[in-house]
Amino acid sequence: MLGLDMSAMSRSITQTPLYRMGGRLKSVTGRMTCAIPAAVGDHCAILPRDGEPVLAEVIGFENDLAYLVPFDAAENLQPGMPVLRKGKGLMVPTGKNLLGRVIDGLGRPLDGKGPLADCPLKPVNRPAPPAMERQRIREPFVTGIRAIDSVLTCGGGQRVGIFAGSGVGKSTLLGEVAKGSQADVNVIALIGERGREVAPFLEDVLGPEGMARSVVIVATCEQTALMRVRAAQSAIAIADYFRSESQNVLFVIDSLTRLAMAQRELGLLLGEPPSSRGYTPSVFQTLANTVERLGNAAVGGITALLTVLVDGGDMDEPIADYVRGLVDGHIVLDRKIAERGFYPAIDVSRSISRVATDVVDRESAKAARKLRAIMATHADIQDMLRIGAYTRGMDPQVDKALELMPKVEKFLRQDVGERSSFEDTKAGLLQITAAWPY
Repeated sequence: MLGLDMSAMSRSITQTPLYRMGGRLKSVTGRMTCAIPAAVGDHCAILPRDGEPVLAEVIGFENDLAYLVPFDAAENLQPGMPVLRKGKGLMVPTGKNLLGRVIDGLGRPLDGKGPLADCPLKPVNRPAPPAMERQRIREPFVTGIRAIDSVLTCGGGQRVGIFAGSGVGKSTLLGEVAKGSQADVNVIALIGERGREVAPFLEDVLGPEGMARSVVIVATCEQTALMRVRAAQSAIAIADYFRSESQNVLFVIDSLTRLAMAQRELGLLLGEPPSSRGYTPSVFQTLANTVERLGNAAVGGITALLTVLVDGGDMDEPIADYVRGLVDGHIVLDRKIAERGFYPAIDVSRSISRVATDVVDRESAKAARKLRAIMATHADIQDMLRIGAYTRGMDPQVDKALELMPKVEKFLRQDVGERSSFEDTKAGLLQITAAWPY
């Protein structure tokens, strides 16, 4: 006897379809319709008369017609073209061999390094960790950035929103954290970025040091809305895999706003009613699902930096306001600070970490409050200083703030490539705030 596993062979034969279910395109607009026996999330191949098959996904139904949206830009599609059902749901490659690679939302390599090897496929859509199985955030997540580690201390497994307009150093800050953090693996999703910005981010901002322990998933702004949404979901699935292997993962998505815009396009294609600023209900569900899949699980954890675009500084626009309520803290980058040549351009007074007091000792927490008080006192007196209405000696507390503020700014300012250990950051914070008696 050859020792064949007949039960496994029997299951394989039973589960193998005897025919390929298909249909034909009925209409081709922003979405395509087809009468095909498929479920939402199934993948289908549209077969043009000439050229390669077009991969599409079923995103909804109306009566007996399925709505299809292509992953890639498609041309020369016509009603009547054959459509074949390929299978259920999106699968994404995972594994340690992904480190150092750049892929798209379908797991296809973009870096010219050849095909992926020994990367097992995992389903993209998985539930968030159960609430009662999540580990509490107890340990600090060291970024190497003094402004964050001192006053906005993050914890391992925290979800942090980075709210910024364009051109204020957002990408540079993300790259510095990715290079300087103590995470085992970085998973970085560039969603809706301009194509020309990808290579400079990988080569200059992230660099070889950061790329060596990173997986980068890219879906640029000219790609379809479906590809942009699925790229973000694939990135989370990859981070989820490393977390399940008890790794501490840093997950970065740039940006949640462009993910929301892509989901809005899909929602409008499905006929969802637009609400505030045209965002459809599915946008907010997508954002909630994205954030909740991150964080700590029973084993391992995903610390997340999620960027939100707030051009004009409007922190109350729908996406910014909603995300601020989902995350465990937010960091605001201010254009006025950046215009002064101050890096990182973090507005400490408008930023907060909701877990800071859980991951630092009482001495550090008290010092952080003192530093905020110094900065607030200094900010309150600025108008009087500009018009010459204040002279030293009028208020001892203001005088002390004016004395200490140059030291505070020197402490918070940090050049690109400069890293500060957690111990050095704490020592610097305590030294400055020891002189503040209020």
